[in-house]
Amino acid sequence: MLTFEQATKEFFNHCQYEKNLSPKTIKFYKIDLRQFRKFMESSQFPSLVGEIDKTHLKEYLKELSLWKPKTIKRKIATLKALFNHLEFEDHILANPLRKIKIKIKEPKLLPKALTAPEAGELLKKAYGSILLTDKDKYSYLESVRNTVVIELLFATGARVSEIANLRLDALDLQAGTVTIYGKGGKQRMIQICNPDSLATIRTYCRLFKEKILTTGGYLLVNRLDSKLSDQSIRILVSDLAGKANIIKKVTPHVLRHTFATLLLENDVDIKYIQSLLGHSSIMTTQIYTQVNIEKQKQILAEKHPRMALNMAM
Repeated sequence: MLTFEQATKEFFNHCQYEKNLSPKTIKFYKIDLRQFRKFMESSQFPSLVGEIDKTHLKEYLKELSLWKPKTIKRKIATLKALFNHLEFEDHILANPLRKIKIKIKEPKLLPKALTAPEAGELLKKAYGSILLTDKDKYSYLESVRNTVVIELLFATGARVSEIANLRLDALDLQAGTVTIYGKGGKQRMIQICNPDSLATIRTYCRLFKEKILTTGGYLLVNRLDSKLSDQSIRILVSDLAGKANIIKKVTPHVLRHTFATLLLENDVDIKYIQSLLGHSSIMTTQIYTQVNIEKQKQILAEKHPRMALNMAM
């Protein structure tokens, strides 16, 4: 019978070499299972996977109860994936989580988005930093790169990890397209139509050509000539938003929501937005239909039949 440590080692090999899961997914699996193992050891619960039952798992759920609902869901999903694999490989008779009814209510939070004027201010600040910087200094290169980051996030609606992992060969500047590699290895091609956006990306590629080659082809480069990280992108987006005097907390994900929300406001069919965002389910995209109160007010003020019925005394 396998120990928990042996079982997780086999599970990670399965995830990496058979299921071909992303390094990010495997990283979270490792974090979650390391936490579960520490709980089992501190509670002096069984170390053999065949002896873990719903009693032990219910105690672990109590331990998780103070975490955010989204995090709890992820940690339970990780355990389910592990035990399903062990059951399939006949290391255990049945997944013990099946014998527990788990219901976690996650509050529905509407995605935050910038208004069109706020998005304009962010872009204006990014381009302004280029014009105000001495071209002979590294800060000029940094300003160009930061502007390209904002342009790519806003033009494509891509996730921060998708932008950070973009390679030069994903760009076709002649056709004006960028190929985004999303979750599960799925790819989608996004057209960049704005001439200013394309011109800035072309300038960046020319200025950073050698640095990009140094990284092995990654498009976005940091001061040390390495690939720009997700966290670095989050920081530069937040810094630019602060300089643009935008009161809201602005993250790359907010720009993704902004992309979707403003397209919806401009009457783009939600199915097209689903495709552009790389959502596998239309249900994920439909949250944007609830977002903008101002747009809702405008529609009802202009289109509601009651507006044509004057009953004033």
